[in-house]
Amino acid sequence: MIIPVIMSGGSGTRLWPMSREFYPKQFHHLLGNETMLQQTVRRLDGLCKAEHLIVIGNREHRFMITEQLAEIGWQDANVLLEPVGRNTAPAVAMAAFAALEISADATLLVLAADHVIRDAEEFRNTVKAMLPLAGDGKLITFGIPARRPDTGFGYIHCGEQLSTGAFTVDAFVEKPDSKLAAEYVAAGDYFWNSGMFLFKANTYLDELERWQPEILQCCQLAWADREKHFHDFQAFDEESFGRCPAMSIDYAVMEQTDNAVMAPLDAGWNDVGSWSALHQELGQDEYGNASKGDVMMQDTNDCLLYAHDRLLVTSGLKDVVIVETSDAVLVADRRQSHEIGALAKQLQKEDRSEASLHRCAFRPWGSYTVLEKSANHQVKRLSLKPGAVLSLQRHRHRAEHWVVVKGQASIVRDDEKMLLHENESTYIPAGMIHQLANHTDEVLEVIEVQTGSYLEEDDIERLDDPYHRSGTSG
Repeated sequence: MIIPVIMSGGSGTRLWPMSREFYPKQFHHLLGNETMLQQTVRRLDGLCKAEHLIVIGNREHRFMITEQLAEIGWQDANVLLEPVGRNTAPAVAMAAFAALEISADATLLVLAADHVIRDAEEFRNTVKAMLPLAGDGKLITFGIPARRPDTGFGYIHCGEQLSTGAFTVDAFVEKPDSKLAAEYVAAGDYFWNSGMFLFKANTYLDELERWQPEILQCCQLAWADREKHFHDFQAFDEESFGRCPAMSIDYAVMEQTDNAVMAPLDAGWNDVGSWSALHQELGQDEYGNASKGDVMMQDTNDCLLYAHDRLLVTSGLKDVVIVETSDAVLVADRRQSHEIGALAKQLQKEDRSEASLHRCAFRPWGSYTVLEKSANHQVKRLSLKPGAVLSLQRHRHRAEHWVVVKGQASIVRDDEKMLLHENESTYIPAGMIHQLANHTDEVLEVIEVQTGSYLEEDDIERLDDPYHRSGTSG
């Protein structure tokens, strides 16, 4: 039985400022009307049932994962939550434990949530053709034909060809410089390492025990102590999982084992790991420009232009990336766009909120958008989905004024309950217990004006929460 495992814990920093820690690229509509996560799931039609799918993400993304799965009818998938990131080897070990509870003969198909594969049928056919090898105890990695030198990918040097069309693996090679990458392409026996795998769950755990026993032991403890009752999710034990060495599947197992084989996959693959890669995937005009949003161009060639909130106008540009969001603008040489991840990490080191948060933040009840912020006041627009309820809470440092601009709000203020309609408002002093809810079938929109000496999200004391949260989200 195929048990797909979608890795959805990445932050996609090389696509900053659109992709950020709490809203990374796999949840964005980069190409088409569905998000990258949704497109990855759709690719599995005919390979598995929804209840056999495993998605691994972090706790901050849990409600985005389940909502996006539900939007495409895959709400019965199994969602596993990492308390901290420990790279792919530990995450897949946890998925293997989960898969073996579904089927003792589980075959894992490990995928990233943020890859593009244009030919889904060819992808599925290649996976099916490799199942006998997986059944024989082989660990299969999928290699992409390297048709151009690219320094952004690791490479696989293939060895002897097998009767199935796969190859033995001679070596895994780190990302090369441009000269070496050109030599690999000219040689013809090097493939890009896609980071996708196929193997039996038990085979992987056996190899992990052989090569990285510490990872296996930590994961066994984290699985045994997981939170099975965590709303609609299973969450790993933080103490056990946090002690696990952070290591990729390639380094932990694939580069060590004698049972690795490579299956060529020629299905229009791209990891969309940079703005330049996205430029390749988006439709381009006659001048080589790719754009999204409200964009006007004059004498502009081979550019990627992304406007999110405002009109973006260019003139006299070539090979440039411009990405506009509500709180940050990126301007970069398109040929150097793979370096953006380093800038995003620098923003994190400087504790800039733009590294992690958008002005629009998604929550299980809906979303909020920061309209204005200063040292002692903040204005937000809250959008509550039908039936949504915020936690029963209070704040020590801030007061709030709520104005209903659309819909009907059900409000708790200490022992008082009230209904507010459009153009009506109420005041919540600091220290007052309060709750906001939408008990209607329509979206509720509220303008919230916060005033006080401290306005950050961690000034929340939750007394009751329907989403079983703790921490800093509203």
